[in-house]
Amino acid sequence: MILAIDTTAEYGSLALCEQHRVIEEVAIHSPDGFAHVIFGELQALLQRNGLEIADIDRYASASGPGSFTGVRVGLTLAKGLAFATGKKVVAVSVLQAMASYGSGALRAVLVEARRGEVYAAVYDASLQLTAPEVVTTLGRFLAMLPSESVEFVAMDPVLTGGRPCTIAPRELAGAIGKIAAGCEGENPEAIDANYVRRSDAELFWKDG
Repeated sequence: MILAIDTTAEYGSLALCEQHRVIEEVAIHSPDGFAHVIFGELQALLQRNGLEIADIDRYASASGPGSFTGVRVGLTLAKGLAFATGKKVVAVSVLQAMASYGSGALRAVLVEARRGEVYAAVYDASLQLTAPEVVTTLGRFLAMLPSESVEFVAMDPVLTGGRPCTIAPRELAGAIGKIAAGCEGENPEAIDANYVRRSDAELFWKDG
Protein backbone atom coordinates (compact mmCIF):
# COMPACT_ATOMS: atom_id res chain seq x y z
CA MET A 1 0.00 0.00 0.00
CA ILE A 2 1.49 3.32 -1.12
CA LEU A 3 0.53 6.81 0.03
CA ALA A 4 1.46 9.39 -2.61
CA ILE A 5 1.62 13.15 -2.09
CA ASP A 6 1.91 16.14 -4.42
CA THR A 7 1.94 19.65 -2.97
CA THR A 8 4.26 21.28 -5.51
CA ALA A 9 1.69 23.65 -7.04
CA GLU A 10 -1.55 25.45 -6.19
CA TYR A 11 -3.46 22.32 -7.20
CA GLY A 12 -2.19 19.33 -5.24
CA SER A 13 -3.36 15.80 -4.55
CA LEU A 14 -3.14 12.71 -2.39
CA ALA A 15 -3.52 9.12 -3.54
CA LEU A 16 -3.66 5.62 -2.16
CA CYS A 17 -2.19 3.02 -4.49
CA GLU A 18 -1.94 -0.74 -4.27
CA GLN A 19 0.87 -1.88 -6.54
CA HIS A 20 0.15 -0.08 -9.85
CA ARG A 21 -3.55 0.47 -9.14
CA VAL A 22 -4.91 3.77 -7.82
CA ILE A 23 -7.45 3.08 -5.08
CA GLU A 24 -8.43 6.71 -4.55
CA GLU A 25 -7.02 10.06 -5.60
CA VAL A 26 -8.04 13.30 -3.91
CA ALA A 27 -7.65 16.71 -5.53
CA ILE A 28 -6.71 19.55 -3.17
CA HIS A 29 -6.89 23.18 -4.26
CA SER A 30 -5.10 25.35 -1.72
CA PRO A 31 -3.82 28.71 -3.04
CA ASP A 32 -2.53 29.57 0.45
CA GLY A 33 -0.36 26.47 0.74
CA PHE A 34 -0.89 22.97 2.06
CA ALA A 35 0.58 22.93 5.56
CA HIS A 36 -2.78 23.81 7.16
CA VAL A 37 -4.93 21.38 5.13
CA ILE A 38 -2.84 18.35 4.24
CA PHE A 39 -3.17 16.46 7.54
CA GLY A 40 -6.95 16.74 7.58
CA GLU A 41 -7.17 15.56 3.96
CA LEU A 42 -4.84 12.66 4.73
CA GLN A 43 -6.83 11.58 7.76
CA ALA A 44 -10.09 11.68 5.81
CA LEU A 45 -8.56 9.67 2.95
CA LEU A 46 -7.37 6.93 5.28
CA GLN A 47 -10.69 6.79 7.13
CA ARG A 48 -12.71 6.47 3.93
CA ASN A 49 -10.63 3.44 3.00
CA GLY A 50 -10.59 1.85 6.45
CA LEU A 51 -6.85 2.32 6.85
CA GLU A 52 -4.42 3.63 9.43
CA ILE A 53 -0.91 4.99 9.02
CA ALA A 54 0.45 1.61 10.13
CA ASP A 55 -1.14 0.05 7.01
CA ILE A 56 0.99 2.14 4.64
CA ASP A 57 3.96 0.19 3.30
CA ARG A 58 5.69 2.95 1.37
CA TYR A 59 5.47 6.71 0.91
CA ALA A 60 5.91 8.64 -2.31
CA SER A 61 6.13 12.37 -2.80
CA ALA A 62 6.63 14.78 -5.67
CA SER A 63 10.15 16.09 -5.20
CA GLY A 64 9.74 19.06 -7.56
CA PRO A 65 10.13 21.14 -9.54
CA GLY A 66 7.50 23.55 -8.33
CA SER A 67 6.78 25.90 -5.47
CA PHE A 68 9.73 25.79 -3.07
CA THR A 69 7.50 25.81 0.00
CA GLY A 70 5.07 23.35 -1.57
CA VAL A 71 7.82 20.90 -2.44
CA ARG A 72 9.04 21.01 1.15
CA VAL A 73 5.58 20.44 2.64
CA GLY A 74 5.01 17.23 0.69
CA LEU A 75 8.49 15.86 1.22
CA THR A 76 8.48 16.70 4.92
CA LEU A 77 5.16 14.92 5.40
CA ALA A 78 6.31 11.80 3.54
CA LYS A 79 9.67 11.72 5.27
CA GLY A 80 8.21 12.35 8.71
CA LEU A 81 5.63 9.59 8.43
CA ALA A 82 8.18 7.19 6.96
CA PHE A 83 10.66 7.93 9.73
CA ALA A 84 8.00 7.44 12.43
CA THR A 85 6.86 4.10 10.99
CA GLY A 86 10.17 2.73 9.75
CA LYS A 87 9.14 2.77 6.07
CA LYS A 88 10.83 3.84 2.83
CA VAL A 89 10.20 6.94 0.70
CA VAL A 90 10.23 7.34 -3.08
CA ALA A 91 10.83 10.83 -4.49
CA VAL A 92 9.29 11.30 -7.95
CA SER A 93 9.84 14.21 -10.30
CA VAL A 94 6.74 16.15 -11.30
CA LEU A 95 8.00 16.00 -14.89
CA GLN A 96 8.33 12.20 -14.77
CA ALA A 97 4.80 11.87 -13.37
CA MET A 98 3.48 14.05 -16.19
CA ALA A 99 5.40 12.02 -18.77
CA SER A 100 3.41 8.95 -17.71
CA TYR A 101 0.35 10.48 -19.39
CA GLY A 102 2.05 10.51 -22.78
CA SER A 103 2.10 7.68 -25.29
CA GLY A 104 5.02 8.57 -27.54
CA ALA A 105 8.46 7.00 -27.66
CA LEU A 106 9.90 10.38 -26.62
CA ARG A 107 7.95 12.82 -24.43
CA ALA A 108 8.94 16.45 -23.99
CA VAL A 109 7.37 17.62 -20.72
CA LEU A 110 6.90 21.28 -19.77
CA VAL A 111 5.80 23.04 -16.59
CA GLU A 112 5.41 26.79 -15.99
CA ALA A 113 8.46 28.18 -14.17
CA ARG A 114 7.62 31.92 -14.41
CA ARG A 115 10.13 34.58 -15.43
CA GLY A 116 9.37 33.59 -19.05
CA GLU A 117 10.84 30.13 -18.48
CA VAL A 118 9.69 26.52 -18.26
CA TYR A 119 10.80 23.46 -16.36
CA ALA A 120 11.35 20.85 -19.03
CA ALA A 121 12.81 17.44 -19.79
CA VAL A 122 12.54 14.57 -22.26
CA TYR A 123 11.49 11.10 -21.11
CA ASP A 124 11.22 7.87 -23.06
CA ALA A 125 8.35 5.37 -22.98
CA SER A 126 9.91 3.71 -19.92
CA LEU A 127 9.82 7.08 -18.12
CA GLN A 128 13.60 7.34 -18.14
CA LEU A 129 15.30 10.67 -18.79
CA THR A 130 16.87 11.08 -22.22
CA ALA A 131 17.58 14.80 -21.77
CA PRO A 132 18.15 16.34 -18.33
CA GLU A 133 15.58 18.36 -16.43
CA VAL A 134 16.27 22.05 -16.99
CA VAL A 135 14.75 25.46 -16.41
CA THR A 136 15.06 27.56 -19.54
CA THR A 137 13.09 29.42 -22.18
CA LEU A 138 10.87 27.47 -24.55
CA GLY A 139 13.08 28.46 -27.48
CA ARG A 140 16.22 27.12 -25.87
CA PHE A 141 14.49 23.91 -24.87
CA LEU A 142 13.21 23.36 -28.41
CA ALA A 143 16.77 23.76 -29.67
CA MET A 144 17.87 21.02 -27.26
CA LEU A 145 15.34 18.46 -28.46
CA PRO A 146 16.52 15.38 -30.34
CA SER A 147 15.98 15.15 -34.08
CA GLU A 148 13.43 12.36 -33.58
CA SER A 149 9.76 13.20 -33.27
CA VAL A 150 8.69 14.02 -29.73
CA GLU A 151 5.29 14.21 -28.03
CA PHE A 152 4.76 17.35 -25.97
CA VAL A 153 3.11 16.90 -22.56
CA ALA A 154 1.91 19.85 -20.48
CA MET A 155 -0.90 20.93 -18.17
CA ASP A 156 -1.29 24.16 -20.13
CA PRO A 157 -1.05 23.97 -23.95
CA VAL A 158 0.09 27.61 -24.02
CA LEU A 159 3.49 26.42 -22.77
CA THR A 160 4.22 24.58 -26.04
CA GLY A 161 3.90 27.74 -28.12
CA GLY A 162 0.89 26.43 -30.04
CA ARG A 163 2.31 22.98 -30.75
CA PRO A 164 -0.06 20.02 -30.30
CA CYS A 165 0.35 18.41 -26.89
CA THR A 166 -1.04 15.81 -24.54
CA ILE A 167 -2.72 17.43 -21.55
CA ALA A 168 -1.60 16.09 -18.18
CA PRO A 169 -4.03 16.52 -15.25
CA ARG A 170 -3.39 18.80 -12.29
CA GLU A 171 -3.72 15.80 -9.95
CA LEU A 172 -0.44 13.86 -10.13
CA ALA A 173 -0.47 11.85 -6.88
CA GLY A 174 -1.94 8.78 -8.59
CA ALA A 175 0.79 8.78 -11.23
CA ILE A 176 3.42 9.33 -8.55
CA GLY A 177 2.11 6.36 -6.58
CA LYS A 178 2.16 4.08 -9.64
CA ILE A 179 5.73 5.08 -10.45
CA ALA A 180 6.73 4.47 -6.83
CA ALA A 181 5.28 0.95 -7.01
CA GLY A 182 8.21 0.00 -9.23
CA CYS A 183 10.83 1.44 -6.85
CA GLU A 184 12.29 0.09 -3.64
CA GLY A 185 12.47 3.49 -2.01
CA GLU A 186 15.09 5.00 0.25
CA ASN A 187 15.45 5.86 3.90
CA PRO A 188 13.77 9.22 4.56
CA GLU A 189 17.00 11.00 5.47
CA ALA A 190 18.38 10.25 2.00
CA ILE A 191 15.52 12.03 0.19
CA ASP A 192 15.90 15.63 -0.95
CA ALA A 193 14.06 18.14 -3.10
CA ASN A 194 14.51 18.52 -6.85
CA TYR A 195 14.21 22.27 -7.33
CA VAL A 196 15.98 22.31 -10.73
CA ARG A 197 16.90 25.93 -9.96
CA ARG A 198 17.75 27.83 -6.78
CA SER A 199 15.23 29.83 -4.81
CA ASP A 200 15.15 33.64 -5.02
CA ALA A 201 16.66 33.84 -1.53
CA GLU A 202 19.62 31.72 -2.62
CA LEU A 203 20.07 33.76 -5.81
CA PHE A 204 20.03 37.08 -3.94
CA TRP A 205 22.42 35.77 -1.27
CA LYS A 206 24.93 34.50 -3.81
CA ASP A 207 24.68 37.39 -6.26
CA GLY A 208 24.21 40.22 -3.78
